[in-house]
Amino acid sequence: MSTIGKLRRIALNQQGLLKTDKFGRGKQATLRAIEHIGYVQIDTISVVERAHHHVLWSRVSNYQPKFLDQLVKERKLFEYWFHAASWLPMRDFRFALPRMAKMNGERDWFKNRDSKLNRHILERVREEGPLRARDFEDTRKGKKQWWDWKPAKQALEQLFMQGELMVRGREGFQKVYDLPERVLPDWVDTREPGMDEYAGHLVDTTLRAHGFATLKSISYLRKGRLLRDAIREQLQVRIDAGSITTVPLKNNSLGYVVAELFESRAPRSSAIVRILSPFDNAVIQRERGRDIFDFDYQIECYVPEAKRQFGYFCLPILYRDRFVGRIDCKAHRSEKRLDIKSVVIEHQVDDEFADALCHSIQSFALFNGCGEISDLDVTAKILQREK
Repeated sequence: MSTIGKLRRIALNQQGLLKTDKFGRGKQATLRAIEHIGYVQIDTISVVERAHHHVLWSRVSNYQPKFLDQLVKERKLFEYWFHAASWLPMRDFRFALPRMAKMNGERDWFKNRDSKLNRHILERVREEGPLRARDFEDTRKGKKQWWDWKPAKQALEQLFMQGELMVRGREGFQKVYDLPERVLPDWVDTREPGMDEYAGHLVDTTLRAHGFATLKSISYLRKGRLLRDAIREQLQVRIDAGSITTVPLKNNSLGYVVAELFESRAPRSSAIVRILSPFDNAVIQRERGRDIFDFDYQIECYVPEAKRQFGYFCLPILYRDRFVGRIDCKAHRSEKRLDIKSVVIEHQVDDEFADALCHSIQSFALFNGCGEISDLDVTAKILQREK
C-alpha cells in the first residue's frame, strides 16, 4: 500500500468513519466521539439534518439529536469557536481562553462596541437569569430604543466571544446566554494556557483526530507567526521524542504522522457507504481532501446557481477508504420524503457499491425523519451504468 493510501485509512479510522461504531453507541459514545475528534461544527442550514447532528450520526449509528442536547445540559460540552462555531468538550475549555482574551482586548467581533449596552445586558442576565436575544427586543410601537434586537444581538455575541457570557443551551436554534460562573462546572480548569501549551493542544488534537497533520492543517484559520512558530517547536519536540514521524506529501509539504499508527498495519476498510455533511471534520479542510483523497470538494450553496456543478447542497459520498462522489438531496420533512436530486460518481467502484449506497440512503432518510425516498430505484440503475 502506498504512503498516501495508508494515510487515508489512518485518517478515516481516527475519524471513526472506517468501521461502524468505533466510539460505541448511545449518549456516552456521542461524548467520546466529540472528545476524540475535538469539536463538532454548528451550522444553521437545514436542507437535510443540521451539520452537528449529521456529523455525530455518521459516527454513532444510533445517534439521536437529544444526545447532544443532554450533553450540553449536563455541562459536558460548551459552545464556542474552534475554526468556526462549534460544540467542544468541556475539558478543553481553557484552550478557548486565548481567543476570548483577544476578543476582549485586541479586536471586537463587531465594528461598534457599545459599553453601555454591554453593561445593561450583563446586569439583566445577572439579575434575571439566562436570556435569549429575543428577550431584549423592544416591542413598543414607534422608534426602536438603543436596546432593540439587532444591537442587543450583536452585544450578546460580543460578550459571548470575549467570554463574559456563555451559551447555556439552545431553544429551537436560539442561543440561551448566561454568566460563565453559572455554566462552568467546578472542576473546569480556567487557567489560560501559554503559547507553547496552546500550540501543543492544537498539535495533539489534530493528530488524535486525523492521525497525521501538516503545519497548515494544525493552524487552520488561525493567524499569527508566533503561533505557527510555536506549533513547529511542538512538532519538533514530538519528533525528537519519537512519537511522530514525517512523510513527504504533495506540493513539497511535510506530513507529521503518529509513529505508532504509521508503523502498524493499515486499518482494514469495508464495503460501507457514508453520506457525510459538507461540514464534517473529515472534509472541512478542502486541501487535505485534494492532497490525500484526490477529492476536490466544494459546498455549492454559496456558489451562484449558474455555476453549480453538483447541486445546492451536495454531500460527499465516502466508500471504503475513498471519497467516490457526491449526492444532492433535500429532506421534505412535512411530507416525510427525501428527494434525491442527483448522484455523481467520480471514482471507480466495485460490485458491492450500489447496494451499499442504497442502504446508506435508506438509513440517511430515516435519520432525516423521512420514510419515503424519491427515485431510489432509478439511482441504483444509474450507478450500475456509471460503475
